[in-house]
Amino acid sequence: MITVEKKQQIVAEFRTHENDSGSLELQVALLTERINGLNLHFASFPKDNHSRTGLMKLVGRRRKFLDYLHKSDKSKYENLISRLGIRK
Repeated sequence: MITVEKKQQIVAEFRTHENDSGSLELQVALLTERINGLNLHFASFPKDNHSRTGLMKLVGRRRKFLDYLHKSDKSKYENLISRLGIRK
């Protein structure tokens, strides 16, 4: 779960303009934060298969966003995965 302060920090870091609330880069950054939080959850609760299903859905959604970004603008894609520390 992302706290309000953490979400505001991510929005401030990844937004593309002042009123940005849903750009592709921002959505990928927020999904990455949720995925990282779930990975920490699984360190404590490895048998939580219901949450694992939700994690796989989030990873798939992020992968689709990243694939679209890779097709449309490779420089933004490479910049984003380097800033987030995501491996391709």
